[in-house]
Amino acid sequence: MVVQRHGRKGGAVAAAVGSLAAGLVATGCSGMGAAADDRPGGYDPAAAAAVRRAADVLARSGSSRTRTSLETATGGTRVTIRGVGAFDYGRRLGRIRVVLPKDASGTEEHQPVTELLAPGALYMKDRGAGVPPDKWVRVDTTGLADGNLVTGGATDPMSAAELLRGVRHVTYVGETKAREDGARVRHYRGTTDIARAAEAASPQARGALAAAAKGFSRDTVFFDAYLDDQGRLRKVRHRFTFSNDRGGKRGVNSTEVVSTTVLYAFGAAADVLLPDERDIYAGEIAVPEA
Repeated sequence: MVVQRHGRKGGAVAAAVGSLAAGLVATGCSGMGAAADDRPGGYDPAAAAAVRRAADVLARSGSSRTRTSLETATGGTRVTIRGVGAFDYGRRLGRIRVVLPKDASGTEEHQPVTELLAPGALYMKDRGAGVPPDKWVRVDTTGLADGNLVTGGATDPMSAAELLRGVRHVTYVGETKAREDGARVRHYRGTTDIARAAEAASPQARGALAAAAKGFSRDTVFFDAYLDDQGRLRKVRHRFTFSNDRGGKRGVNSTEVVSTTVLYAFGAAADVLLPDERDIYAGEIAVPEA
C-alpha cells in the first residue's frame, strides 16, 4: 500500500505512521479489559479543580525532561513503545526519541525514531519506509483519527494535560513520592471526556483533541494523575479505547491502550528546532497492508 504523507483519513494516516503505534493498536488488547473497567466513584470538587488546572500550570512551568510509554496487551502478551526526551511548555515544543518493540517474532530490531512535537504537527526522522535518512516526515495531527494521542507512539505532555480539562469524575487517592526525585505528589483518579476536553482546551490543542473526540470508539478516558505541591503534572496515565474498525467509530472491535507520561527535572534544557521545509520529505511512503 502507498499513502500520501498528508492523508486526512484516520486509516490512511495511521498507515503512514505505521511503524509506530498504528500496528500496535491493530493487535487488539482484550487482556486490559479489567483495568479499563476499574471505574472511579464519586466527585471531589477540589480534586477536579486541581486536575483541570494542570494544563495551565504546566504551560507556566518552563521545561522538563519526559519519559513515555504506550502499552497494549493481547492475552498474556504485552507490547510497549517507550520514549524519552524533553519538552518546552511555553513554546509547546518537544523532542522524544521513541524506541520501538521487536516484531512479533522477536527477531527484528527497529531503529529508534526521533519525534518533534508541535501544536498541530508531528515530525518524524529515521521513519524508514523509503524516507531518506536525512529527511523528516510531517503529519498534521488534526487530521489523525486520534489527534496523535496514541498514533505517534507517545502522548505528548501538553496533550496529556489538556485532556484532563474534561474531567467528569475524580477522587483524591492520597499522597506518594515521585520515583525520579522523591518529591511529594498527590494522586488523583477519575475519568475525563475527550469532547469536553476539546471544548475547554487551549487554541493550540483544540484541533487535535477535536479530531480525537471523533476518532475514538469511546469518549470516556480513565486516568491516574499525580500533581506536585506546585500543581505541576508529574505523571499521568490514560486508558484509551481505540476502534480497529476502519468503517466507523463505534464498532465493537476495539483495543484498550494505556499511555503513561512522566515529567521530571523541571528547568532542564529543551532545545527544539523544527526542520526547514526543504528538510521535510514530500514524496510517498510505502507501508505494507495491515
